[in-house]
Amino acid sequence: MIRRLDRYVFTTFTRLFFLTLLAVAPLFMLGDLTDNIDDYLRRDDVGVARVIEGYLYSFPQWFQWSLPIAALVAAVFTVSRMTANREVLAAKAGGVSFHRLFLPMLFVASAVTGVGFGVADYVPRTNRVAMDLLGNRPILRTFRDDFTFRTEGGMLLSVRRLNVDQGTLQDVVLTREGDDGSRLHIEAGSGNWAPLAGGWQLTQGRVRHVFEDRSETAMRFDRMRVPALTETPEELLAIARDAEEMTRAEIERQVGIIERSGGQADALRVEAAQRGAIPVATLVIILFAAPLATTSKRGGAAFGVGLALGSLILYIMLLNIWGAMGAAGIVGPATAAWTPNAIFLLLGLVFLIRVRT
Repeated sequence: MIRRLDRYVFTTFTRLFFLTLLAVAPLFMLGDLTDNIDDYLRRDDVGVARVIEGYLYSFPQWFQWSLPIAALVAAVFTVSRMTANREVLAAKAGGVSFHRLFLPMLFVASAVTGVGFGVADYVPRTNRVAMDLLGNRPILRTFRDDFTFRTEGGMLLSVRRLNVDQGTLQDVVLTREGDDGSRLHIEAGSGNWAPLAGGWQLTQGRVRHVFEDRSETAMRFDRMRVPALTETPEELLAIARDAEEMTRAEIERQVGIIERSGGQADALRVEAAQRGAIPVATLVIILFAAPLATTSKRGGAAFGVGLALGSLILYIMLLNIWGAMGAAGIVGPATAAWTPNAIFLLLGLVFLIRVRT
């Protein structure tokens, strides 16, 4: 009987999950298209074919957002319908507790969480292509004049002009002071970005090394690569891409660049932490909502919709509140990202314990 009941719960939950997923993702796309259709129609560089291609590339993002919603709706409607049809009561009478009845849904939700982790770093890459096709990326400057920059390798870079489109630097100075009092000073007339050759290639310059005992060496060079200068032209521009276009590793690297330049990167740190917390939300929201769905004596579609929407709105509200606190530096990034999950998990465990088995 247990195996048959597991198959019934698994089949019902999975069918509702995929039906909701097929409905929610296109609705997200349709809503975004409705908001931007006037802009697309006014522009000559975005035609119908390009819009279609852009939305195809943006589909992984809508799919990712739809996963927890579909799992939540499927869990709530599965439990509420079984409650309304007295199937939960019948299972309890047969010696099957609600906790055991809930296991097939928990299994599918765990798989959905794994899928969420799998697509998390794939989505930013497709978002970049979609934004390029649809022209949604704001126009940024492609040069920077008279600036200093602390490199990841610990050197202080001074540049008269950076041209991102051409991948060039003009009048470059690199300095580094050692803990022992030594000093390395590199001057170059220009630099060229050559990723296949290992990074920046400095040309027509001079290297001066002053040692601890004040002795020094100097030499000229025609071409030189500095291993400590690993930043790309876009990173030297010090204008971060939208977080939706960056993978978690790229966000962490951008955080380092901002903080070495003296800026605050708490918002990006919270974003990176949420990349791990949000997929887990699929599990904790279901743990919160499924036991509540058994409290309705009649069940019904209205109750299921209300419970699903209420749970989702509450989670989003907590996510935004704690995210804002993390971005402001009031709490740490990990605390800001994981506290909504912790609250829902705690409440869900309480509800599970209180369910009559």
